[in-house]
Amino acid sequence: MSMFEVSRVSVEVGGTEISFETGKLAKQASGSVVVRAGDTMVLSTATAGNDRDVDFLPLTVDVEERHYAAGKIPGSFFRREARAGEKATLTARMIDRPLRPLFPKGWHRETQLVAQTMSVDHVNPYDILAMNGASAALAVSDIPVAAHVGAVRIGKLDGDFVVNPEEERQEELELDLIVAGTDEAILMVEAGAKGVSEQEILDALDIAHSEIKKLTAAMEDLRGKAGKEKIQIDVPQIDEGLLAEIRSSHGAKLDEATSVPDKLARQDASDAVEAEVLEQYAPAGGDGEPDPHRLAEVKAAFSALEKDIIRKRIAVDKKRPDGRAQDEIRPIECEIDVAPRVHGSALFTRGETQILSNVALGTSRMDMKVDNLGLQTTKTFWHHYNFPPFSVGEAGFMRGPKRRDIGHGALAERALQATIPGEEDFPYVIRVVSETLESNGSSSMGSVCASSMALMAAGVPVSAPVAGVAMGLIKEGDDYIVLTDIAGVEDHLGDMDFKVAGTSEGITALQMDIKITGVTLEILKDALDQAHAGRQFILGKMAETISEPREKLSEYAPAITSIKIDPEKIGAVIGKGGETIRGLSEEFEAEIDVDDDGTVRVYAPTGALVDALAARITSMTKDVEVGDKFKGKVVKTTNFGAFVELTKGTDGLLHISNVKPGERVGTVEDVLNQGDEIDVTAVEVDKERGRIGLRLSDDPDVEGKSAAELAGVGTGDPGPHARRRDGGGGGGGRRRERGGGDRGSRR
Repeated sequence: MSMFEVSRVSVEVGGTEISFETGKLAKQASGSVVVRAGDTMVLSTATAGNDRDVDFLPLTVDVEERHYAAGKIPGSFFRREARAGEKATLTARMIDRPLRPLFPKGWHRETQLVAQTMSVDHVNPYDILAMNGASAALAVSDIPVAAHVGAVRIGKLDGDFVVNPEEERQEELELDLIVAGTDEAILMVEAGAKGVSEQEILDALDIAHSEIKKLTAAMEDLRGKAGKEKIQIDVPQIDEGLLAEIRSSHGAKLDEATSVPDKLARQDASDAVEAEVLEQYAPAGGDGEPDPHRLAEVKAAFSALEKDIIRKRIAVDKKRPDGRAQDEIRPIECEIDVAPRVHGSALFTRGETQILSNVALGTSRMDMKVDNLGLQTTKTFWHHYNFPPFSVGEAGFMRGPKRRDIGHGALAERALQATIPGEEDFPYVIRVVSETLESNGSSSMGSVCASSMALMAAGVPVSAPVAGVAMGLIKEGDDYIVLTDIAGVEDHLGDMDFKVAGTSEGITALQMDIKITGVTLEILKDALDQAHAGRQFILGKMAETISEPREKLSEYAPAITSIKIDPEKIGAVIGKGGETIRGLSEEFEAEIDVDDDGTVRVYAPTGALVDALAARITSMTKDVEVGDKFKGKVVKTTNFGAFVELTKGTDGLLHISNVKPGERVGTVEDVLNQGDEIDVTAVEVDKERGRIGLRLSDDPDVEGKSAAELAGVGTGDPGPHARRRDGGGGGGGRRRERGGGDRGSRR
């Protein structure tokens, strides 16, 4: 008989069975569930610790990627997992955002949700399983969360919506939409797209919610089989009598203070009113300190009054804190070329939010290695976001990017990704960094705007400009208002935070968090339509500064070009032991990468060096044709002519009768010596016999003639026209090295 009492439920979503199992693993956690789809398995746990004396929810979410789950060994020096990577961090945020609002007020126990990968099959992505597993673990635990949350991915593939598409097809998706919600409402949306319409988003949300209901029903089934009794807590109540007193004595003052347009001035005015309220209703006792319980009551009542005043003013009276109309965007200013040595820079200021974005271009050797459980191994475009404390008028520690910073950077990256050219069209690695210099509402969408302009200023041939706008919703009873370009206070006190980015043609990224039920698809449609209008307005403002990519890159950017050669001739570029490629690198101060398919990328400090090197490689690897001109070096003289090196390994013969046009010479050495450089033109090419006949380029019989005319000039057949210098006869049109040597000089 087994020592485990295992409970298991399963549900079919998108044609794949997803199972939830509890009772076998990690039983000392408050709740523990193994979620499985195919051979992908995630262990999800929920644990409640000790009570903390805090006035916020002490919830942490961790996603632990274990490389062994995919049969990998970490690429780090110590060969073990270190801090969470970007994928794990973004998944943790997607778990946190829909669940956090469902915890009861007054829950102050240290709470931790952990998702740990056990197995990854690269068919079923682990992120969706981790999101569902976290809610299932809470469901069977004693933690009193209000509802179950299901999660699903909706992809658009070849024009059709697909539920939970296979991981290997995610790169092909026109829309990659992750949705989380309860059986009653959608709570969170995260999406990247290649330019989809607002209606397509709504259709996908509708499909997603029907699948979410299946998942939440399965979680409820599991809770019924194995769930623990929930902990009962006393939800803190606002003292209605105290609230009425404060409203009567300070309501008018607080209404005036919260109407100040400037953010910092408004905060100062509100703080001054709060200080008066605390002094009057929670005075200091004999020890000089107010009673802690009374102080907490007064603070809670004041916060409730402030929230009520602002929300009703916006939703019912239709008056925003800074006086704007509901669809009005704050004043926008744009500027490019702010930092002269940066490859591309742009400053985007919208009201009290200001972003400086900077672009750096690099060679393919600077691509970013991706060391996670996914199929992607490298990235050639990425966007980073920084949020220093001075941007909100605070002093604080700067210890690297926080989870929020990583999330905002990834959102802007998704928004821009659809417009970034492929490596074939633009063989550069691109890094964009957005510095938040001021923040009062949606710095992430400001980053999209600034970064799009910076990319165009850098000369990156993006397919279209991208802009983003943050929408909000405040709902009081049947009254609601959708707000365009929300400021910080509207985000903090609102019921929805809805960020939409895209081109003039369609949406490229979307992020939404809903804190209440009752947000219908009709309300979402209003928000999407209003966001579309806002995006078009912002794109128009950006276009006044820059509307399309510059034709030339910055003079400080590395010069790069890509050429294609016959893969059979890679050896001619590499040379014996890498001798040729090293010599070219030194001569042109360049880096050269050669791929097995014959793609050659060259990088040099200036465009002139790049062009010259590309021309050299092309001439080295192309078959010699009649009419081709060369600056060649005499490598050997004979009694019948001079052998001239045209490219590395290929010689042609300048017959003695052509050494000095119009004159007869006794010996070649009377005119030419080994080592002399001369301009020659190919006038005869016999590929079967490997012979190349040459004439001097300034020979009257050559000057001004077409290739067809030159083909008739000929040199007769006084002897071997070309040969290999390695001692073989009759093969001068062939490469001397078939590739020999060290290919280790290739990337």
